[in-house]
Amino acid sequence: MQVNEHFAQIGQNYLFSTIARKVAAYKASEPPRRVIRLGIGDVTEPLAPVIIEAMHKAVDEMADKRTFRGYCDDAEGYEFTRKAVADHYAELGVTVGLDEVFISDGAKSDLGNFLDVTGPDTVALIPDPVYPAYIDTNIMSGHTITYVHGSPETGYLARPDDDIDADLVYICSPNNPTGAVYDAETLSAWVMYALDHQALIIFDSAYEAFIRTDGLPHTIYEIDGAERCAVEISSFSKMAGFTGVRCGFTIVPKTLTVAGDADLNQMWRRRQNTKFNGVPYIVQRAAEAALSPLGRQQTRAQVDYYLGNAAVIARGLDRLGISYTGASNSPYVWMACPNGMSSWDFFDQLLERAQVVGTPGVGFGPAGEGRLRLSAFGQRPDVEEAMARIEEMLG
Repeated sequence: MQVNEHFAQIGQNYLFSTIARKVAAYKASEPPRRVIRLGIGDVTEPLAPVIIEAMHKAVDEMADKRTFRGYCDDAEGYEFTRKAVADHYAELGVTVGLDEVFISDGAKSDLGNFLDVTGPDTVALIPDPVYPAYIDTNIMSGHTITYVHGSPETGYLARPDDDIDADLVYICSPNNPTGAVYDAETLSAWVMYALDHQALIIFDSAYEAFIRTDGLPHTIYEIDGAERCAVEISSFSKMAGFTGVRCGFTIVPKTLTVAGDADLNQMWRRRQNTKFNGVPYIVQRAAEAALSPLGRQQTRAQVDYYLGNAAVIARGLDRLGISYTGASNSPYVWMACPNGMSSWDFFDQLLERAQVVGTPGVGFGPAGEGRLRLSAFGQRPDVEEAMARIEEMLG
């Protein structure tokens, strides 16, 4: 047999796997203090009570012949889950049809899977620095990648360049890893670029729940014209703590025009029904509960807790006079490495001298060199102790 030759072009070591090996090797040397992780963005707060209650009820239904569920009728998800998502968008002032909502097992899956409906000569425009999955999945698909580079001067928010001709555009807001959030004006410029170039925007809104500043868009569909050029992919992982439960959703408008006569909504539906059997009933009931009024109240409290952690990190960096983006509308703080250090050198020093783990910015792309991502996901005492160690180390 032959194998997909494009895999040879992917780095063999996934960023977070490399970090895990480094940390494991260091811990084996018996460090003087407990290692505190502010690296990988995994949640730590337990699922909200209303979600647990919904899951217990669904489990009981699965134990009763009268209410047992097998395959979901449609791979796009149960109607009750899709309606909960559509109602969520309605609260944001956006109309989304139930037949435009597709329930998934997480944003990461659909970010890669959606490439199944793209052509072999696709050119993907990807901001740098960026979540590594955008790059790796396009390489796996044999696509050509071109970059638009962020910088401290632009707040790490990429702007469109009409001299670049692309078929796909990736936008993440709030951004992972930089924590930056696009305003309506800049998103409008990207929508105009996509319409002018007949390009499809893949908008990653996995961290939408962290936006607290008034006037910042929570969805790209707040922008006029986005319904004709954008697919939005989101997740319950960070909004409701589903990293171990796995559920997300993708919005594929029926009004998309950038693919010419091709019906991307129908193509995605066909793809899902061919390759995906749907998200488990128990999980979909949990997702429905997360989007209920009580669920939004309880999950918002958890998001506020993580934002409080981000504020602890930001205050510590302010005292040290270190610049950063993120923190106020994001669980990530994108800090400048002190004294012009490289990302990996600072990572190593932080681990060895402070026993704190961050994520080297260069792992997210060349424009991330000289930066480190700190995650606000964790317990407050750990975050406070980690920042005390960093201030002691750098003060």
